[in-house]
Amino acid sequence: MSIIQLLLVSGGLLTVLILAYLAFAGKSPVKEGQRRLQSVRYRHSENTLDRVESQLKKAIAARKPKFHRVAGSGSRQEALAIRLQRTGKSWTVSQYLYGSLGLAVATLVIMYLRSGSAPLSLALAVLVGAGLPHLVVGHLIKKRTNKFNAKFPDGIELLVRGLRSGLPVSETLSVVGQEVPGPVGEEFRTAVERMKIGRTMEESLQVTADKLGTAEFQFFVITLAIQRETGGNLAETLSNLADVLRKRAQMKLKIRAMSSESKASAYIVGALPFIVFAAIWWINPTYATRFFVEERLIVTGLGGLVWMSIGAFIMAKMVSFEI
Repeated sequence: MSIIQLLLVSGGLLTVLILAYLAFAGKSPVKEGQRRLQSVRYRHSENTLDRVESQLKKAIAARKPKFHRVAGSGSRQEALAIRLQRTGKSWTVSQYLYGSLGLAVATLVIMYLRSGSAPLSLALAVLVGAGLPHLVVGHLIKKRTNKFNAKFPDGIELLVRGLRSGLPVSETLSVVGQEVPGPVGEEFRTAVERMKIGRTMEESLQVTADKLGTAEFQFFVITLAIQRETGGNLAETLSNLADVLRKRAQMKLKIRAMSSESKASAYIVGALPFIVFAAIWWINPTYATRFFVEERLIVTGLGGLVWMSIGAFIMAKMVSFEI
């Protein structure tokens, strides 16, 4: 059996597994029917609680990204621009693309001079040029989001004290932007500036929520929107929200501490084969290059990558918890 036939058979088996997973992991008909009944109830109900819950579900559904898109974007370029904004840096899409291209070209030249294999050099250049900047941007977004979530309850508490002292909401938002350091103050100052040029408070805060993409700030925006429609004590509501966010952060820290050992094991097990292969290839390129030349080694390597990918996916799902 030739290498092409083996690849076709492997691809066919992988396609069958994917189709079987999609067939058995689809939506339950019972749950889908219940969802439709709830949507009809929300649409025609006159109950205030049903209307509030409907608005909450719509707001959270609008926040979720669709495939490659980010909430509030209509194309890949806009989604990339929103991701760059979430880092807090003044990077543009052009700078990001030029940086990725520069990394790809540098990797291509270094790997070709080292190995002399054009296909291998091109594959690694594409992997580094496309993957490394994406990982760096994701790390910066996560770092800034964690800083925002850590200080956000303090900002809400300051907002509550301002409301209880008799200040209007717009004035307290400005105070939070001036007094709270870090990303919280930056985002509140940006929202206040939007309000000064004529946009409503709900629109300004929703733009900030779409930019941040965090559930915590979305809860804050929904709370203000519901309070404006139903009335009530806004200071007490925001105080309860701050307490919920603090408990949510504490639960995340507990889950992180309990799953840290499992995550470390998953990272080590998943990265060890690649580290060993890279070390062998760097020490003896001729020996490792046979995996890209001989048919049996190519099939063995592809099979190993497939099964390692499946194992990494399973381990990632086992250590992933949503609150």
